[in-house]
Amino acid sequence: MNKVKALLLAAGLGTRLSPLTDNWPKCLMPIGNRPLLEYWLGTLYSSGVSEVLVNLHHHSEKVQEFLNRSRFEGWVSSVFEDTLLGTAGTLRANKEYFKDCTTLLVHADNWCQCDFGDFLNYHHNHRPDHCLITMMTFESPTPETCGIVETDTAGVVYAFHEKTKNPPGNRANGAVYLLEPEALMWINEHPNISDFSTEVLPNFIGKIATWDNYGIHRDIGALPMLQLAQNDPQQKSYWPELDSWQIEFLSHPIHQQIAQAEV
Repeated sequence: MNKVKALLLAAGLGTRLSPLTDNWPKCLMPIGNRPLLEYWLGTLYSSGVSEVLVNLHHHSEKVQEFLNRSRFEGWVSSVFEDTLLGTAGTLRANKEYFKDCTTLLVHADNWCQCDFGDFLNYHHNHRPDHCLITMMTFESPTPETCGIVETDTAGVVYAFHEKTKNPPGNRANGAVYLLEPEALMWINEHPNISDFSTEVLPNFIGKIATWDNYGIHRDIGALPMLQLAQNDPQQKSYWPELDSWQIEFLSHPIHQQIAQAEV
């Protein structure tokens, strides 16, 4: 079994959340009293993933200040992208970091509550042998706004429907993946590809296993979902103690701005 290293994609501009993201990064949007990125890091650490790379671009200095806390020292690294590379481009640019590893790829603007250990266990021990990728999926209440997948009886993807009217079902791509080294090798061999969902995944039809998240899965990159997430049951933080960053965060105006924002 390969070692697991994670890439948390946290560089996005967050244009759908503007003006909230004009002065605050999307990945640090609060869910309750903690930033989204902290929930992700706690989930990974408690699941045994102890090497994490976070890509930075928009408001990178604010995200780096968050990552400079002692609780993340030694196991969380960051890489700045002067120009956004796209998911495949970020993986290629950091190919040495992920060499010979199972890569956990996470879009960090997703608010996700599930048995993450079971997701990892499924990929390592129960996915069909020929599959090089395991995709987390969820039931979407608005399937026309998502990438919908069709799977066979073994849960292997045989078709994608990206944000189409009247898609055949509501099982959506959760934008959380586990990739075997062969999948990373393919990405490295195609230097002109940058978008993961439209340029990489279609080339692995028939080789993508799925794991269904029956917990909470929301794309908080849009204001209605971010506001809705504030009412979800809150996960306990892996680091409940308050440090200076957290104390300052609790009084940050972003909390009130979210509550008062109009859809």
